[in-house]
Amino acid sequence: MKKGLFLIVFCIMCASYAYAETLLLRTGARVKGSIVFENNEVVVIRDAEGARFQYPRAEVVEIIADEADTSDASDAKTAEEENDSPKKASILLEIAGGAAVIPNDAAGGAFGIDLLVGSHLIGGLHLFIGGGIGYHGLFLGGAKYNFLPIQVALRMPFVETRHAPLFGVSLGYGVALSKNYLGGIYAGIDFGYRYQVNPKTAISVVGFAQFQQATISTVETIEESEFINRTGRNFVTPGVKMAVYF
Repeated sequence: MKKGLFLIVFCIMCASYAYAETLLLRTGARVKGSIVFENNEVVVIRDAEGARFQYPRAEVVEIIADEADTSDASDAKTAEEENDSPKKASILLEIAGGAAVIPNDAAGGAFGIDLLVGSHLIGGLHLFIGGGIGYHGLFLGGAKYNFLPIQVALRMPFVETRHAPLFGVSLGYGVALSKNYLGGIYAGIDFGYRYQVNPKTAISVVGFAQFQQATISTVETIEESEFINRTGRNFVTPGVKMAVYF
């Protein structure tokens, strides 16, 4: 009798050990088992049959401790919805600084701030696609040129890991903020590094190059008569950019 009772208790303990945790994945799947190893990169879990499975840490939305079936289902659903929120919308804030050049003409400095809204999680990948506006200031030859770029943007990591190289492109139109010059096509390209802090937040540091068209108006006086001369200019801005996804 005692031996049979011992076996029953032992089996219950083994079952509870085998299903000590549940991994909630980005795909919506749930994997039950016992975690045998985890770090910032991977989570290794063993199921009831002893088979081991490895998942990238970035794909694990939540690790749920299995205590009892009487847990509040509504709380679990709310937590899942909160962790899935990057699928709905994400904000990208970028701050940039560097040089400004008009080829074969003038050189100076530049800074910029861009605020973009879009999706940071598409198809299980931390791929940002969105659009927004910014403010760019260029200082060249004693003159200041300010633009308001209206743009669409793509920011894509090369691999889906916590640490990843990043590629980005932007395209739009830079609206001039002065009557002395007109705006034009705006384009940018980024290469750098991205760190995924958690499912909702990431930071990146990249090198970039931007291109801005403009038409500059100057007044010339010839024999006491004034003439307006409009000249097309291409501003090229290389530099460094820091960004936060949230």
